[in-house]
Amino acid sequence: MSELGALDAELRDMMCFAAQRSMLPRFQQLASHEVEMKSEDDPVTVVDREVEEFLTEGLSKLAPGVAVVGEEAAHADDKVLEHLSGQCWIIDPLDGTANFTEGKEPFGIIIALADAGKAVAGWLYDPIRDRLCHAKSGEGAFVDGEKIIAKTTGGTPPVAAISKIFLTEEQRAQVDAKLAPHYALVDIPRCAAEQYPRLALGENDVSSFKRTYAWDHAAGVLWLNEAGGKAARLDGSEYRVDEQDKPGLVGASSPAIWDEFVGRVLASPD
Repeated sequence: MSELGALDAELRDMMCFAAQRSMLPRFQQLASHEVEMKSEDDPVTVVDREVEEFLTEGLSKLAPGVAVVGEEAAHADDKVLEHLSGQCWIIDPLDGTANFTEGKEPFGIIIALADAGKAVAGWLYDPIRDRLCHAKSGEGAFVDGEKIIAKTTGGTPPVAAISKIFLTEEQRAQVDAKLAPHYALVDIPRCAAEQYPRLALGENDVSSFKRTYAWDHAAGVLWLNEAGGKAARLDGSEYRVDEQDKPGLVGASSPAIWDEFVGRVLASPD
């Protein structure tokens, strides 16, 4: 492993400890009373809450005065989201909770540091692989301290990871009509901490996201863009953490693949 910067190493240690203490011991061992439903298809577990509490405390000590926006805190009180326009940490304590509750991978921990609505640093940690994907604005993208450049799958047609879970029937029909003939469609991993690495490490070429919460996407968007791929709104505008209710986000292993995909999505029906 290449040497990590001091902050990257500190956050790796923090996330690793949280995973070892709360996450991995309960993987495939969750009791029914340790899982609740925030809404349909949106579970939360005791692990989510424990990890978020631990990370919130740790990040507050690391940078006193910097607000912390955790997914579960925001669910409990939406006023927490007001911090997204200023300097703040953003936490997804257990990304891929649905997978975790079903006793399967992937799942991970995501932390981003944002300022004035934009992510300036991000960390995506996979506790099973002990893999840390991390980036700082203007400094490139790294995996475990090793600088990486995004690569495509090289496949013809390109590989598109598309979820139909949150799409309307009309939107699903549009996927079948506009995209299926031109891409090898595969399912998403239901875990942004895994999906963004797949877009830069040669497993997927492009993916679209309907729900664009900051805790899911802030770190991954920055990391993919720093790797030389492209993640942006459908209209080409940059992703902002304080506009998470704005629909439409596409990530791709290269700007060219992003352009082609979005062109097909926005094309008028024949």
